[in-house]
Amino acid sequence: MWGPLSRTPGAGGTLFLGIPRGCWSSAHAGLGPGQRRFCPELCQINVRPGFNSSPHPRGLLCGYDLIMSDQIKFIVDNLNKEPFRKNYNLITFDSLEPMQLLQVLNDVLAEIDPKQVVDIREEMPEQTAKRMLSLLGILKYKPPGNATDMSTFRQGLVIGSKPVIYPVLHWLLQRTNELKKRAYLARFLIKLEVPSEFLQDETVADTNKQYEELMEAFKNLHKECEQLKTSGFSTAEIRRDIIAMEEEKDQLIKRVERLKKRVETVQNHQRMLKIARQLRVEKEREEFLAQQKQEQKNQLFHAVQRLQRVQNQLKSMRHAAADAKPESLMKRLEEEIKFNSYMVTEKFPKELESKKKELHFLQKVVSEPAMGHSDLLELESKINEINTQINQLIEKKMMRNEPIEGKLSLYRQQASIISRKKEAKAEELQEAKEKLANLEREVSVKTNQTREFDGTRVLKGDEFKRYVSKLRSKSTVFKKKHQIIAEFKAEFGLLQRTEELLKQRHENIQHQLQTVEEKKGISGYSYTQEELERVSALKTEVDEMKGRTLDDMSEMVKKLNSLVSEKKSALAPVIKELRQLRQKCQELTQECDEKKSQYDSCAAGLESNRSKLEQEVRGLREECLQEESRYHYTNCMIKNLEIQLRRATDEMKAYVSSDQQEKRKAIREQYTKNIAEQENLGKKLREKQKAVRESHGPNMKQAKMWRDFEQLME
Repeated sequence: MWGPLSRTPGAGGTLFLGIPRGCWSSAHAGLGPGQRRFCPELCQINVRPGFNSSPHPRGLLCGYDLIMSDQIKFIVDNLNKEPFRKNYNLITFDSLEPMQLLQVLNDVLAEIDPKQVVDIREEMPEQTAKRMLSLLGILKYKPPGNATDMSTFRQGLVIGSKPVIYPVLHWLLQRTNELKKRAYLARFLIKLEVPSEFLQDETVADTNKQYEELMEAFKNLHKECEQLKTSGFSTAEIRRDIIAMEEEKDQLIKRVERLKKRVETVQNHQRMLKIARQLRVEKEREEFLAQQKQEQKNQLFHAVQRLQRVQNQLKSMRHAAADAKPESLMKRLEEEIKFNSYMVTEKFPKELESKKKELHFLQKVVSEPAMGHSDLLELESKINEINTQINQLIEKKMMRNEPIEGKLSLYRQQASIISRKKEAKAEELQEAKEKLANLEREVSVKTNQTREFDGTRVLKGDEFKRYVSKLRSKSTVFKKKHQIIAEFKAEFGLLQRTEELLKQRHENIQHQLQTVEEKKGISGYSYTQEELERVSALKTEVDEMKGRTLDDMSEMVKKLNSLVSEKKSALAPVIKELRQLRQKCQELTQECDEKKSQYDSCAAGLESNRSKLEQEVRGLREECLQEESRYHYTNCMIKNLEIQLRRATDEMKAYVSSDQQEKRKAIREQYTKNIAEQENLGKKLREKQKAVRESHGPNMKQAKMWRDFEQLME
């Protein structure tokens, strides 16, 4: 149900579609053809300014229809599988009659609880609804909607309404195994409520108590059974383990007996056994103590690491406190307070509000009752009316074209841009804080690792005392050196003072000399004379340096020329050899490339032949193994047949021979003898039974008389 598009006034480029909340729209920007997305609010599409309003096609897919189609598809897929095998498709399933749909629901319930196997055509509708509702209550099915919709749910279940039965089928088929277990447990765990007036009877109260005890015992046994099922143990594995343990036990008993027999021949074996027992106990104690020592070492190591971390934190805090000023601290705290207040007052409430809206919308979608075609038509008409009203209002607003509203839209855009920038900066600051915390953790880990690599450890006892004595000796040396440095500093101050005094005296003398020169009429004579002397001295030094540098450069040129000529003469034969070797190298590389290509082609052919031969060899080996196994099997069968044949021939010889002893060894004679003995034994037992039956009555009378006589005597 798409309404017409309209452009908002001002510089905006946002179009508002008349799309209802809770629909699936393919009109979102960034989605291709055929793609849809759930639309919780009114859709907005950004287009270029100046877009004219034009009618848009109708036919938007509503979220309710999409959900129902997904449910039907899921139901059909599961009904076509085991154990139902219905062979439905979407069309045939959707075209089922209400009675057929109820029968499908009953079949699903019968799969969960076998007691529900009923043909609903032979049952009254009220009984069917009552039975299904009781089972759904046991299975804890919650119908959509509130308590007032229960009557409509019951009515829909009685008449076989699709909007009522489809969600039930979807819910049942989603969790069939879980519901089977729940239905099985319900037979034993649903308690029968006995009225209090009947519990006054002792027999009824005892029976009820025994019933409750049996129910608790069933719960415990079921829990143990589930734990055993989930533990992964099987009875066959347990039996194999028990058999293996019994065999090991027998072997150990035999071994102990053999060792006892060996030890009994040794002198003082009891004393030695006692000593060995004590040794074993001490070894176990030693292992226990070693384990305790290792645990204490680990605890000490962790404690040292914790102490180092705390010391590092203390140092960093002291450093921060030492470097920080009150103004900087106040500024930093104000910034943190501003950031936290922004997060608490603006960002987090917005996020919380958006999450609440989304949750409320999802709850509304979930709690929405099943809707029919008429309801959808009503909604479509309402949506169309609202869309027309919205478009009329937008057109009126565009006709007014108030300049103040345009200015306000600009200010609103600027405010939204600033708020987005603020949110982005807040997120960047949060990420930077998290990154800083991670880096601080990495720094602490790295410092601990460097300490471990350096080998530093906590000093104890005498080592600590020696360390303290060393520190004391070093402190005395430090004090002496510090005193010497102080003396040097004092002497340096005296020398500085004397230098200043001498400079002042020199300046006074220079001033007096200048006054004298002015009086004599030769002012600047001393200064010019000093300058001339200094310049002449510098000129002589420069001339000497130039001469030295020229000599050095000429010597250097001579040396370089001689070295170049020597190197050329030495490299001439090597260069000739190198030219020849280069030509030879080119020829060899060409030959190598040719040989390599020949080798590659030959290797490829050989590799293909080798793979074929390997396959043939593998096949022949498999045939050889099959023939060997067949050969061994036939040999075993032949041996078994030979043994049976030998036993049969021996039996025939013994049966045919005239010797009575040989005949007695025959199996037939032994069995006939045993049969005769058992028949004689049966005859004797029957005679004995007959005698006992005959004497049973008199003997019982006599026993009763004796008991009566004993009672009389008592």
